Amino acid sequence: MPKPKKHILVCVQGRPQGHPRGSCQDKGCGQVWQAFSDEFTTRNLWAAGFQLTNTGCLGPCQAGPTAIVYPEAVMYTGLKPTDVSAIVEEHLLLDAPVERLLAPADIWS
Repeated sequence: MPKPKKHILVCVQGRPQGHPRGSCQDKGCGQVWQAFSDEFTTRNLWAAGFQLTNTGCLGPCQAGPTAIVYPEAVMYTGLKPTDVSAIVEEHLLLDAPVERLLAPADIWS
């Protein structure tokens, strides 16, 4: 298998109601995941060398839904399904991260 051009990891973490960290699932990550999957299918991105993987927790639960694009390790937070086409078009296909969706610089502090 050849090395992917880019690989998107999308958090689909669910936790019990009332968990202190919350979860991306409570914030609509399922719909975000479905939007990415639909874009990959419509644009045939798997055949074009891109990868898409759903994951457990990526860390900043309070800012979810989240996704990370590798190899750049660019994190997006607060995603909505309507944001996905911009990430695919601008970041994956044009190599330009979507500034308005980037995680705040202090997300890991």
